[in-house]
Amino acid sequence: MPHQLNAFGYYIHVPFCASRCDYCAFATWTDRTHLVERYLRACRIDIERSAADAPAATSVFFGGGTPSLAPAELLVDVLAAIPRAPDAEVTVECNPDTVTPELFETYRAGGVTRISLGVQSMVPHVLSALGRTHDPQNVTRAVALARDFGFASFNLDVIYGGAGESLTDWRHTLESVLELDPPHVSAYALTVEAGTPLADDAARHPDDDDQADKYLLATELFATVGLDWYEISNWAKPGHECRHNFLYWSQGEYLGIGCAAHAHRDGRRWWNVRTPERYIEAIEHDRSPEAGSERLDAAASELEGLQLALRTIDGVPASALPDDDDLAELVTIGRDGRTRLTVNGRLLANEVALRLRHPTTTGSSIS
Repeated sequence: MPHQLNAFGYYIHVPFCASRCDYCAFATWTDRTHLVERYLRACRIDIERSAADAPAATSVFFGGGTPSLAPAELLVDVLAAIPRAPDAEVTVECNPDTVTPELFETYRAGGVTRISLGVQSMVPHVLSALGRTHDPQNVTRAVALARDFGFASFNLDVIYGGAGESLTDWRHTLESVLELDPPHVSAYALTVEAGTPLADDAARHPDDDDQADKYLLATELFATVGLDWYEISNWAKPGHECRHNFLYWSQGEYLGIGCAAHAHRDGRRWWNVRTPERYIEAIEHDRSPEAGSERLDAAASELEGLQLALRTIDGVPASALPDDDDLAELVTIGRDGRTRLTVNGRLLANEVALRLRHPTTTGSSIS
């Protein structure tokens, strides 16, 4: 895992999309493109105010939404406002359909170092079932452009468990992705989120056993090309792990910029108003965009830290789990005295997490 001293991140939420995927519950909109310029200007102002007492960023992540829909020069203008360490990782999420040579040229010149492409599937009927609109051929084109413009690190996102996706379909997606020789792949099990079209259509809900088979297949194929798992849903070649995501998994500190963005500093978490209109209005009127906050007490924070670490290759101290026979096939203890999930354990990670030993005190306080 990419441990960093004095790690600090920025997450910038870009909530604009050309269309909305059926499984998506994020704060995104398809009818707000007229706000893009004002919104990104508000993000820059927010950064300039927030950065005054913040460390230099070791990682920056533009997520959404579809950040690559925004004019590239406006996005890198936001990036320019962020004080960064010389070797900072800067990631932008992109839809393969919106990638152009001009986009990547502007990103590279502006300091972007890493691209994350939303692939989801390389099978058209599976994409359609997910409510995705991109052409699988554009994935190949986007990866070629990323390499042409010197993005040594890039990620391909895939999702398994969509309606009508056979194991053969999933194998085709995996093999097509691996033919592109990616340094990083994120493979997520499709989840049903309340309020989405997927949630309203029980016939399209994923099957647990089917998803387990697909996870095992992904694990097998990734290993053959040197992609090592370092978090339940993430695999990378050595040196290409996502430093920014590790901030979240290690309870690191980061600022959240934009509507619905979350932040964490000094043990306090807070989140911004959900809509772009309210966020713009708050910033333009010199008000805080914060919508709410919480502060976990020491015991709750410790337990959460164990739950997050359990999902990663770092694992947890052996003392954090009981020495029970029913965990024998789910975890393994290394010479360093840390317990890590086996492949079967990753399939049952939530159940294993329930066995973590609680700190001596419990509870949380909300501010």
